[in-house]
Amino acid sequence: MCAEMLSIVTVQRQSKIPHLQSMLTCLDETALKFARVWIPDPEEVWKSAELLKDYKPGDKVLLLHLEEGKDLEYHLDPKTKELPHLRNPDILVGENDLTALSYLHEPAVLHNLRVRFIDSKLIYTYCGIVLVAINPYEQLPIYGEDIINAYSGQNMGDMDPHIFAVAEEAYKQMARDERNQSIIVSGESGAGKTVSAKYAMRYFATVSGSASEANVEEKVLASNPIMESIGNAKTTRNDNSSRFGKYIEIGFDKRYRIIGANMRTYLLEKSRVVFQAEEERNYHIFYQLCASAKLPEFKMLRLGNADNFNYTKQGGSPVIEGVDDAKEMAHTRQACTLLGISESHQMGIFRILAGILHLGNVGFTSRDADSCTIPPKHEPLCIFCELMGVDYEEMCHWLCHRKLATATETYIKPISKLQATNARDALAKHIYAKLFNWIVDNVNQALHSAVKQHSFIGVLDIYGFETFEINSFEQFCINYANEKLQQQFNMHVFKLEQEEYMKEQIPWTLIDFYDNQPCINLIESKLGILDLLDEECKMPKGTDDTWAQKLYNTHLNKCALFEKPRLSNKAFIIQHFADKVEYQCEGFLEKNKDTVFEEQIKVLKSSKFKMLPELFQDDEKAISPTSATSSGRTPLTRTPAKPTKGRPGQMAKEHKKTVGHQFRNSLHLLMETLNATTPHYVRCIKPNDFKFPFTFDEKRAVQQLRACGVLETIRISAAGFPSRWTYQEFFSRYRVLMKQKDVLSDRKQTCKNVLEKLILDKDKYQFGKTKIFFRAGQVAYLEKLRADKLRAACIRIQKTIRGWLLRKKYLRMRKAAITMQRYVRGYQARCYAKFLRRTKAATIIQKYWRMYVVRRRYKIRRAATIVLQSYLRGFLARNRYRKILREHKAVIIQKRVRGWLARTHYKRSMHAIIYLQCCFRRMMAKRELKKLKIEARSVERYKKLHIGMENKIMQLQRKVDEQNKDYKCLVEKLTNLEGIYNSETEKLRSDLERLQLSEEEAKVATGRVLSLQEEIAKLRKDLEQTRSEKKCIEEHADRYKQETEQLVSNLKEENTLLKQEKEALNHRIVQQAKEMTETMEKKLVEETKQLELDLNDERLRYQNLLNEFSRLEERYDDLKEEMTLMVHVPKPGHKRTDSTHSSNESEYIFSSEIAEMEDIPSRTEEPSEKKVPLDMSLFLKLQKRVTELEQEKQVMQDELDRKEEQVLRSKAKEEERPQIRGAELEYESLKRQELESENKKLKNELNELRKALSEKSAPEVTAPGAPAYRVLMEQLTSVSEELDVRKEEVLILRSQLVSQKEAIQPKDDKNTMTDSTILLEDVQKMKDKGEIAQAYIGLKETNRSSALDYHELNEDGELWLVYEGLKQANRLLESQLQSQKRSHENEAEALRGEIQSLKEENNRQQQLLAQNLQLPPEARIEASLQHEITRLTNENLDLMEQLEKQDKTVRKLKKQLKVFAKKIGELEVGQMENISPGQIIDEPIRPVNIPRKEKDFQGMLEYKKEDEQKLVKNLILELKPRGVAVNLIPGLPAYILFMCVRHADYLNDDQKVRSLLTSTINSIKKVLKKRGDDFETVSFWLSNTCRFLHCLKQYSGEEGFMKHNTSRQNEHCLTNFDLAEYRQVLSDLAIQIYQQLVRVLENILQPMIVSGMLEHETIQGVSGVKPTGLRKRTSSIADEGTYTLDSILRQLNSFHSVMCQHGMDPELIKQVVKQMFYIIGAITLNNLLLRKDMCSWSKGMQIRYNVSQLEEWLRDKNLMNSGAKETLEPLIQAAQLLQVKKKTDDDAEAICSMCNALTTAQIVKVLNLYTPVNEFEERVSVSFIRTIQMRLRDRKDSPQLLMDAKHIFPVTFPFNPSSLALETIQIPASLGLGFISRV
Repeated sequence: MCAEMLSIVTVQRQSKIPHLQSMLTCLDETALKFARVWIPDPEEVWKSAELLKDYKPGDKVLLLHLEEGKDLEYHLDPKTKELPHLRNPDILVGENDLTALSYLHEPAVLHNLRVRFIDSKLIYTYCGIVLVAINPYEQLPIYGEDIINAYSGQNMGDMDPHIFAVAEEAYKQMARDERNQSIIVSGESGAGKTVSAKYAMRYFATVSGSASEANVEEKVLASNPIMESIGNAKTTRNDNSSRFGKYIEIGFDKRYRIIGANMRTYLLEKSRVVFQAEEERNYHIFYQLCASAKLPEFKMLRLGNADNFNYTKQGGSPVIEGVDDAKEMAHTRQACTLLGISESHQMGIFRILAGILHLGNVGFTSRDADSCTIPPKHEPLCIFCELMGVDYEEMCHWLCHRKLATATETYIKPISKLQATNARDALAKHIYAKLFNWIVDNVNQALHSAVKQHSFIGVLDIYGFETFEINSFEQFCINYANEKLQQQFNMHVFKLEQEEYMKEQIPWTLIDFYDNQPCINLIESKLGILDLLDEECKMPKGTDDTWAQKLYNTHLNKCALFEKPRLSNKAFIIQHFADKVEYQCEGFLEKNKDTVFEEQIKVLKSSKFKMLPELFQDDEKAISPTSATSSGRTPLTRTPAKPTKGRPGQMAKEHKKTVGHQFRNSLHLLMETLNATTPHYVRCIKPNDFKFPFTFDEKRAVQQLRACGVLETIRISAAGFPSRWTYQEFFSRYRVLMKQKDVLSDRKQTCKNVLEKLILDKDKYQFGKTKIFFRAGQVAYLEKLRADKLRAACIRIQKTIRGWLLRKKYLRMRKAAITMQRYVRGYQARCYAKFLRRTKAATIIQKYWRMYVVRRRYKIRRAATIVLQSYLRGFLARNRYRKILREHKAVIIQKRVRGWLARTHYKRSMHAIIYLQCCFRRMMAKRELKKLKIEARSVERYKKLHIGMENKIMQLQRKVDEQNKDYKCLVEKLTNLEGIYNSETEKLRSDLERLQLSEEEAKVATGRVLSLQEEIAKLRKDLEQTRSEKKCIEEHADRYKQETEQLVSNLKEENTLLKQEKEALNHRIVQQAKEMTETMEKKLVEETKQLELDLNDERLRYQNLLNEFSRLEERYDDLKEEMTLMVHVPKPGHKRTDSTHSSNESEYIFSSEIAEMEDIPSRTEEPSEKKVPLDMSLFLKLQKRVTELEQEKQVMQDELDRKEEQVLRSKAKEEERPQIRGAELEYESLKRQELESENKKLKNELNELRKALSEKSAPEVTAPGAPAYRVLMEQLTSVSEELDVRKEEVLILRSQLVSQKEAIQPKDDKNTMTDSTILLEDVQKMKDKGEIAQAYIGLKETNRSSALDYHELNEDGELWLVYEGLKQANRLLESQLQSQKRSHENEAEALRGEIQSLKEENNRQQQLLAQNLQLPPEARIEASLQHEITRLTNENLDLMEQLEKQDKTVRKLKKQLKVFAKKIGELEVGQMENISPGQIIDEPIRPVNIPRKEKDFQGMLEYKKEDEQKLVKNLILELKPRGVAVNLIPGLPAYILFMCVRHADYLNDDQKVRSLLTSTINSIKKVLKKRGDDFETVSFWLSNTCRFLHCLKQYSGEEGFMKHNTSRQNEHCLTNFDLAEYRQVLSDLAIQIYQQLVRVLENILQPMIVSGMLEHETIQGVSGVKPTGLRKRTSSIADEGTYTLDSILRQLNSFHSVMCQHGMDPELIKQVVKQMFYIIGAITLNNLLLRKDMCSWSKGMQIRYNVSQLEEWLRDKNLMNSGAKETLEPLIQAAQLLQVKKKTDDDAEAICSMCNALTTAQIVKVLNLYTPVNEFEERVSVSFIRTIQMRLRDRKDSPQLLMDAKHIFPVTFPFNPSSLALETIQIPASLGLGFISRV
């Protein structure tokens, strides 16, 4: 059916849309090959194809090639012979405005919408004055407040299509034309009408500046759950379909701020209450009630499951997937509460709704055909009557009967079961309609405003055209309303077209457009369908059939728009503007009558339930047409302001009007309202029926486009001149088609001359005053000519380039060939030369070879001859040698034999002689032996002498045995034994010699000799035994030595292993320490960055709070002034105190007032109205103090954590490796502690002394050159030197004590490894075994020895006394350390408690602030005042306590000052005594000292108290920055004010200081409030405020701020007052001024940025202007009033020069420039993301060039390090993204790595918006965009699309001291400050 319908409409519209044949006048008839066309398709509606053969007139078949690759023969219609629609060039596809298309027809519109919706993800498209909105079925990030700000103030054509653009256009026209506006939102169910209306209202609430006060949008949104629950239901097409229309009027005051709203409803579908089709539901509220039936408060309603009620179970689908009806019920009740509907009224609503459900369950039983009855005590009816508070019997009676009234009598008649059922349903519908009216009235009361409405914008959310398989009275009314709206739409479009033609003075030709007035006449004229229906309803026996016959008789064959179905007599067909619709007549009469029995209504009116009669009060009044009801839809409007008066009978008559008549009146009233406003149209399209996101169904889209009038708009535009160009845009675009001689100075004449040559048919274009109008298709033709010209130019360029490249290639080849030839010829020559050399060499080789052969043969022969000769000669020589040798050996043998014989003879002779001698001597010895035996007794005496020696030998043996036990003793004894043995041996020898001598002397000792020999033998035997024992001992010693060496080697190996383990552990520890260090550094860097971010966030939040506070303060001042003007009349002579006066006074005000209450009684005599103003600075100081304490707490916590980590690490190290040299570490720690404690004490004493001297003494006494100062410094120096000497002595004694302690301390068992290590090192140094043994013995003796007495360390026990003294000192220091630790812990605990209390106070302040913000302005002011009074009272008490403490401190310091003054006086007296009297007399008369210039001027200014206001007036209020900045030194007012403060400080006048500072701050605020829009003023006072702040810091006396001061400047420091609190107030003031400066900058730059950065072509000719539609964009050609990049640069130069002239701090200038560049980048990028026409390659080049110019400006101003360039990084990357390749995966990877400053949403948005300007560029494919999304899915960035252009970076004011000397400042007379004097 759908396909047939499409084909019918297509055939009917063929003659109305331009086709291919209409273009043949512009194109060559034989040059249509490869043209692209659209052909009808049953599935895709339209399909693209390409001509394969030229078309010639008369051809009946076109040969086409489809996009899917198939060839097709397309047969033309033989009757019409119409050719297919031409397809637009690709460059025009995807345009924002459909009227910009060259070929305007249905397939072009459908294709453009599909490309934008599917490929570019753009849901909004303009179609002339209509905004087409396609429901994406997906939440899109295009409705945030940043988007609203981007569209605010923009022209409708300058930005991409959006609902916000339509809303902005309506808002601007309302303000500009003083005319009410309407936004008509229409579409099918589920197309997004309600959402579009909601976004439009949100836009109005935001841009009107009332979002934070009126909250109208929130109230309207709060009404949505209520209206959706009672007016929305599930249908087959939409789960949340609105079954009514609504018109919301948003009221505005004279300043165009929202003040209220009103809602009118239309077309409520009452029949849904009693009937639902299959798969549909009743209204949501019934199912919500059933789902919440178990709640305690709903038990009285006696509800249950929805399947138990007849009115909720008919559709068979009681549950919606994904929707919890119970939760929705809670939302509905919450919304009712927000709108002021009380709980009692809510329960009343639910009672009525529950009664309707129970009424639906009431059943009837038939008595006969004409009567029925209800069963007795019928439970559903009982529950209904109980809930409604009516009588059961009465209701039961009138449900089964009705009252009939005639002229004479009235009687009661029973009704049938069917009639009773219909009456019950009618009653249920009537009750629901009344309840619906009551709820709408209550919502309107909540949205009503008491302020008079100046204008309004209406938002109409109503059904679009509907057609179903079965269409009844409801669809008839809806389509009738859409016919009226379409007629109004057509007339409006026609009117706009006519106005445009007349404005351009083009001859007006009547455009034949479709007028649906005949269709409207068919419905509403006399004897029309509605008239016949009303007439049939009045007939007593009228039926649907009779009415159908009357329709056939009246209109069939008489009206072309009325038809009769072929197979039905109970239906009719109407040809509407969108489609033919067949209506079924059944039920028309009943729904038109909408019969409700009056008796039933009277029973309900008599209800005891008070709310029920309220619903039917309208029945007693005159009923307006808008309050009438219908069985199908209930048209509801608000009651007219002046109701018509009439008689009671007339009222009753009006009450009986039919639904059709009432609906027609309601529709006429709506049309009158719309005609009285300027309409804006939004057409919502449902892309598919399955709610799939970004899925486009062409068939459904075409149906809705035809139904909503979009195609009619296209047709009207196409019938005239749809394409319109300004002359400048036409010249810029088609300059390539002109020759140089055609270009004239007059652009208009140039365009005329060119067009006359390009387009010969003058009817195809018209020249207007400012534009050229083209027929459909002409722009495509011009684009084709332009593309051909560019293509020809490209071909010529390519030809030239290719020729140049080929010639270069030829020259390179020729050069290469010549080079190759040269190398080849050289190679050949070298080869020939080589051949010659080889030939010559061969000849030489042959010569030498032949010579060698001959010579070798000769040598062989010669050698052989010589060998033969040598062998022969050798043989002869050997024979001769052997002969000689034999002769020689024979001689030797003879010699040897002869000698042997001689020796043998000699030996025998000698042996005989010796034998004889021996015999003789033996005989003589025997004789002598006998003699000796006789003398043997005398030898016993010698034996006694040797007895001692034997004892010694035994002792030696015992000692040898002992040596086995003790090696060392044995070796020593063995040595002694050897010495004794040697001495004894010597004695024995001497004795033996003496005996021998005596034997020789006596010559009788022969026998004695033998005994002595025996004795000697025995002694020798003993000696041998002793030697053997010695050898055993030596072997044992060697064995022991080897064992010892083995032990030493083992110990060395263990030592080596331990060293390796130690090195490994050290390496591991070092590595871990390195890793931990790196980790800690990384964590430190990250934490630092995070802390910086947190600091910036905190600073930004604080500055935002400060900004909000200043705004509220200004608001409070304005309200106070308004209240004063409205209520009070100022008395003569009385002046109202400024509300901002003393708003920033510090807490010193209150303390000083309490202290000086008695001294200044005159204050109490001031007028009672002059009260002390609030001091919000205290609140800001408290916040600052809390922040500082939190920071200190964090620092302390970090320090504590770091100390704990260090302790843990040290403990771990001690566990891993033992402590070495503990005494040295202890010494170092003691030394460090001693030095630190002494250093702290010295610093504290020095600071206290200097402070006492500087603060409490006179300047001349405490001057650095003063005698007292010099004496004290000398004393301090001497004390310090003495202390250093004592400290060094103590440290030396302590080191000696530690060394002695280490020497005498016994070794502990735990230090075995350390001792063994030291022992091994000492053993390794010993090389001799004796040394090892001695060391071992000494070690044992040392271990055995007892500990020495400490008292005897040295001779006199001095070290012991020192040790005892140091121990006592150590105990004393330890006790002091413990006490300091305890005090520190107490202070830390106190600080923690203070931090906790401040946190609680901060939380309480934030809660109070949040509560105050929720209150209305008046209550908020009262609450803030009360809170401020309470806080100030508490602070006052605290300050009193502090004052008492300070008084005590002051008294104590005064006493100290007196003591010091006395000492100084004594010193001065002593010095004066040393001065001679002559010097004293001569000194005053020196003439040189009279002009004391430096002493006269101390850099202070004196003024009188009464001149303070005059000073502030001349110096601040009336000062003109321009003159001061040019003629005087920068910051002069700040210097003057500070010098005045210095004088007040010098006088110790706190009241004067406070008054001057307060007046200064308030006056600066007043100036900025008065001239806050002037950049010079704001910049001037920002510079002076910062300079004033720096002066307060520089001369505060704090060391941190005095580093860069000269000695003279240090003398100028404040002496009496600490103005730190005022510094904070001034810092806050500077922040406010800075924020105001940024706002001024933004207001000045904002109009320039888009035009200069985006629209203006800085590089002319790079980007061409594309064809645009009805919504003309801002021209990119520079006109006189257009801003360019040069305008921006000039403005930046102006800002920079002004700030430099005012002497602003360089760091502050950098921050201002950074903020300016951020604003430029953010606004440019935001507009780029919202403008499809700006996303092209050429525009990317323009942006990059503009950014480079800005960077060049930064370089010229030396501001590259200000961070301004980094703020442009997102814009730079967006421009690069427009220029890079976007095809392959490598390109995607490059884009992802390049665009790190852009979010994923921004990258995808730019790729979606990328639009080729020329045909040579290519679009970005969808697959490439998906690839980008896949690669960026893990990137965690903000989903926000636009940058926050309102973001302000947190500002800081780095300290910048001034080198200017205060005493040198001169006050110019031009300032009018003659009443002040320099001091």
